Amino acid sequence: MVAQFLRLKLTLLANNFRRGPGQLAGMVIGLLYGLGLAAVVTAGLGALRLATPDIARVILIVFGAIVVLAFLLLPLAFGVDDTIDPRKFTLFGIKTGRLALSLVIAGAVSVPALVVTIFSIAQVVTWSRGTVPVLFSLLAAVLIVPTCVLGARVSAGLAAAFFSSRRSRDASGIVLVLVLAIAAPLVALGATTDWQAQGLPVVRRIAAVVSWTPFGAAWSAPGDAALGRLDIAWIKIAIAVAFLLVLWFVWRALVADMLVRPQRETAPGHYAGLGWFERLPATPLGAIAARSLSYWGRDARYRVSLAVIPIVPIVMVVALLIAGVPAGFIVWLPVPIMCLFLGWTVHNDIAYDSSAFWAHVSADTKGTDDRWGRIVPALLVGIPLVLVGSFTSVLVVGDYSIFPGLVGLSLCVLLVALGISSVISAGFPYPAVHPGDSPFAQPQAAGTSGPVIQSLSFLVAIVLSSPVVVLVFFFPALPSVQYLGLGLGAVVGIGALVGGVYWGGHIVDRRAPELLAFTLQN
Repeated sequence: MVAQFLRLKLTLLANNFRRGPGQLAGMVIGLLYGLGLAAVVTAGLGALRLATPDIARVILIVFGAIVVLAFLLLPLAFGVDDTIDPRKFTLFGIKTGRLALSLVIAGAVSVPALVVTIFSIAQVVTWSRGTVPVLFSLLAAVLIVPTCVLGARVSAGLAAAFFSSRRSRDASGIVLVLVLAIAAPLVALGATTDWQAQGLPVVRRIAAVVSWTPFGAAWSAPGDAALGRLDIAWIKIAIAVAFLLVLWFVWRALVADMLVRPQRETAPGHYAGLGWFERLPATPLGAIAARSLSYWGRDARYRVSLAVIPIVPIVMVVALLIAGVPAGFIVWLPVPIMCLFLGWTVHNDIAYDSSAFWAHVSADTKGTDDRWGRIVPALLVGIPLVLVGSFTSVLVVGDYSIFPGLVGLSLCVLLVALGISSVISAGFPYPAVHPGDSPFAQPQAAGTSGPVIQSLSFLVAIVLSSPVVVLVFFFPALPSVQYLGLGLGAVVGIGALVGGVYWGGHIVDRRAPELLAFTLQN
C-alpha cells in the first residue's frame, strides 16, 4: 500500500516536468533557489561545529523552532499539495490507519521535506564532537523530519476542514501578510543590532523558553547532552516524542473525519440591489467604474494588493529610523510611496478581467471609457489618502509648512502612476492570477515579462515625478516653494494622467481583439 502511494506521488511529481517551457524554467529556478538556500544554511550549521556547545545549542534551538513553526503555520495560509487529499480515496475502502500512514509517507516526497531532512543531517554534523551528542543528534533527526512532515499534513487538513472556502483562505493569507509586515521591522532591528555585544543574551532568553516547547525540544536535546545534562536531554526527547504522537493522533482523526464528511462548500451569497451600478451613471464609463469598484471590494486579488500598500512604507520608515535618518527626511516618504503602489495596482487590470473582457469588445466600448472607469476606485481611495496622509505626516513631525509640497508630491506620484498604469495594462499585459483562484497562487502561464513590466512602470513613474522632488528638496530657499511644488505636482500629475488615459485608450481601441485573445489564453 505504501509503495503504491509513493509511486503515485512520484508520478505526480514527474508530471510537473511536462509543462510548458516557461513554467518548467520557473519551477527549475525555484527549485535551484530553494536548494541553494538550503545549502547555505547547511554550511552554516556545519560551521557551528567550531563554536562552543552552548552557543551552538542556542542558535540551533531558535533556528529549529522557526523551521517547525513554518511547517505548522504556512499550510494554514497557502495550503499544500492537494493531489493526495484524503477525500480523494474515500471510495477505495482503505482502512483509516493505513491510509493516514501512507499519505504521510507520500507527503514526505517533496522539496520542503528534502530541505528539512538536509537540516536534520546538518545538525548531526554540528554535534559530531563526541559519542553521546552524536547519538542524541541522530535520535533528534529521526524525530524532526516526521514531526515537520506530519505537522504540515495536520495543518493542511485543518485548513481543508475550516478554511475550505475561498474567502476564508484569502482572509488567512491576508492575515499572514499583515503578520509578516509586523515582523519586518523586527528583521530591520535585528540587522542593526550589535549581536556580538547585545544579541546573544536575547537569543539565550528566547532559547531557554523555546527549548521546553514541542517546537524546539528535539533541537535542544543534543546540545543538552553535549553540556553533560543527560537527564534534561532525555526529557526533551520525551517532549518531542509526545508531540509527534499527538500530531499522529490528530492526523488520523482528521483523515477519519474527512473520509466521511464531504468537502465544505461556500454558502451562496444573498445580495439586494445592484450595488455600485445603482449609484453611478448608466453610461459605459459609469458601468466600468461600478464594476471596478465591485472588484476592489470583493476580489481577493485587489484586497491583497491594498493590504500590502501600507506595509512597504512601514517597513521602510522603521528601517530608516533605526538607521538614524532624520525625521524631517522620512516624513516625505510614506504617503508618496503608498500613492505609487496604489496607482501601480491597476497596471495589469485587463489581465485580471480574464474572459470577462469580452463584454468590452462585444459592446464596442471606447478605450477612453475603459481607461477612466478602471482608475475611478484608485482615485476615490487615493485623493483622501493624499490629503489625510499628508496632514497626518506633518502633524507627527510638527512642520506644517511642508504640507502643500507634500500634497503636491503625493498627488503627482498618484496621478502619474495611474497614467502609466493605463498605458501599461493596455500595451503590455502579462499573465495574472485567474478570478476565483487564491491571490497567492502562481499564474498558470509563467514568463519573464511580468517583473520587467513592473520595474518599468515603477521607474517611469519615479522619473516623471522627479521635477517636483527636485523643486521641493533642492530649492527650499525659493519663496513659496511648497506652493510651487503643489502647483507643479498637480500640473505634471494631471497631464500624465490625461495623456496616459488617452494613449491607453487608443491602444485598447486598436488592439481589442489581441487583448481579448490574450485574456482567453492566460
